Amino acid sequence: YRFLSQTVTSMAAPMAKGWRCLGSSSRCFSLRKKPICTTPTRRLSGSAGGGLLSSLSKRGVLKDAFPEQAAQTQLPELLQAGGQTVYCGFDPTADSLHAGNLLALVGLLHFRAAGHHVIALIGGATARIGDPSGKATEREPLSAEAVEVNVGGIRSGLQRVIANHELYFSGEPQTLGTVTVLDNSSWYRGWDVVAFMSEVGRHFRMGTMLSRQSVQTRLKSAEGMSLTEFTYQLFQAYDFYHLNQHHGCRIQLGGTDQLGNLMSGHNLIQKVTGEEVFGLTVPLITSSTGDKLGKTAGNAVWLNRDRMSPFEFYQFFLRQPDSHVERYLKLYTFLPLPEVGHLMEQHHQEPEKRSAQKRLAAEVTKLVHGKEGLDSAKRCTSALYHSSLRALEQMSDEELQELFREAPFCELLLEPGTTVLDACCQANAIPEGARGYQMVTDGGVWINHSRVTTPEQVLIPGQHILTNGLTLIRIGKRNFYIIKWLNLYGQEQ
Repeated sequence: YRFLSQTVTSMAAPMAKGWRCLGSSSRCFSLRKKPICTTPTRRLSGSAGGGLLSSLSKRGVLKDAFPEQAAQTQLPELLQAGGQTVYCGFDPTADSLHAGNLLALVGLLHFRAAGHHVIALIGGATARIGDPSGKATEREPLSAEAVEVNVGGIRSGLQRVIANHELYFSGEPQTLGTVTVLDNSSWYRGWDVVAFMSEVGRHFRMGTMLSRQSVQTRLKSAEGMSLTEFTYQLFQAYDFYHLNQHHGCRIQLGGTDQLGNLMSGHNLIQKVTGEEVFGLTVPLITSSTGDKLGKTAGNAVWLNRDRMSPFEFYQFFLRQPDSHVERYLKLYTFLPLPEVGHLMEQHHQEPEKRSAQKRLAAEVTKLVHGKEGLDSAKRCTSALYHSSLRALEQMSDEELQELFREAPFCELLLEPGTTVLDACCQANAIPEGARGYQMVTDGGVWINHSRVTTPEQVLIPGQHILTNGLTLIRIGKRNFYIIKWLNLYGQEQ
C-alpha cells in the first residue's frame, strides 16, 4: 500500500492492492497546452476495448457517450491500446454514499477489473459550490467543518467498497488497475477567485453555459439560479482538466444528469490541449414510483452502516419487484450475463422462491458491507421474519439495535425470582398494575418470539433469556423492547 498523504492513514477498511490515497496534490496555477504527465500503459486484450464498452452497454451500466462519434471510433481503440485512466466524482454533500452513487462506483470497478486505472474524486471543494443538476432549488450551504466530516465518511465508504470488490469479486489481483482517491480541495487551496477566473473562466462562453439543461431548468423556475451554482460547471470542468494534466486521465464517468458538466470538461481540455477526451454516463436509478433514489428525494439507500444497517440495505434489494430484479442484477452485480440469464430462468419457473432477489441482495450487500455484513443481514432476517431463536442468540448488541432501530434498549440487573411481569414493567413495555397484568393474560405479549400468558412465570434462562443475555419483548405486532441482562452469568453460577 502506498500512502502519499498522512491525512488519510486512518481508514475504516483495509486498502486494496494498487491503492493510492492522496489528501493533497501539486497545484496547477496555469493552464498548459499539453498534458504534463502520462499514465504507463500496457496493451490489453480485446475485452478491455470495444468488448468492455459493449459488455457495459449490454448490462445497462453505460447510457451515453460524448463526443458521440469519437466515442464510437476512437475510444474502443484507446482502451485496447493500454491501461487508461478513468475518473468519477463524488461530492460530499452527505457523510455517506448511496445506491445512486454505487452504480457509478460499480462502473469504475468494471474498468479497473479490465486493467484500467481509476480515480475516485471526492469533491471537497465543489460540495461547497453545489451542483444544480437535477435540483429544483439551491442546496443549503455547507460549512467547511461539515464538508470535512462528510469527506471522511465518503472516503471510508469508497475504500470499503473497493476493498470488498478486490477481495470477493475481482478474480486475479495482478490484472487489476490502480485505484487513486483524491480530494479536489487540494488543488483549489491557495487559488484566489481572480486568478481562477483569469486562467479558467476565459475559456468558457456564456451562450454555451446558459444552454445546459440544468441551467435552463433552474432559470425557468421561480427561485432562479445563483451565480455560485452557475459557476459549478467551471469547477467540474477544471477538475477533469487537472486530472488530465497530472494523471493522464482521458475518461470521465458520471450520471446522466452530469452530461452537461462532462461536456464542459471536454470542451475545456480540447481548447487548451487539443487532446480528445471522453465522457461516459451511467443511468439514474429510480424507485418503483419513478423518483430518483437520492438524498434530495428523501429515499436514499445509504452505504455506510451508521446510516443504514446491512439488514436494511439487504432488505431493500430483497424486496425489489420482479420487474426490476433482472435489471438490477446486471447493473449492481459482477455476475456474468449468462449467469444472470440462468438465474432469471430459474426465477420464472419458481417465482415464489424469489431466488433472483435473494441473489441480488446477497451480491450487493457483500460488495458494500463485506461477508460479515452479509452474514449480519441474514441473521437479522432470520430473527425477524423466521422467528429464529438461534439467530437471535447469535446477534450482537449492535445488530439487535440495528434490527429494532426504534426499540427501547435497556440494561438491567437480573434479580432472583424476576417474573415475566417484572421484566415487562422494568422495560416500560407495559403499564404497571392491573392493566399491564391483563395485557399479559390476554396474550398480547411475546418474549423471544413466544407468546407468554402467565405474568407470575419466573424468567427461565434459555427460554426467556437467551444465551447472549438478551430478552426481546414484543407488545402487539410491532412494538419491540430489548433487555440486556448484565449479571446473567453470575446468577447462573
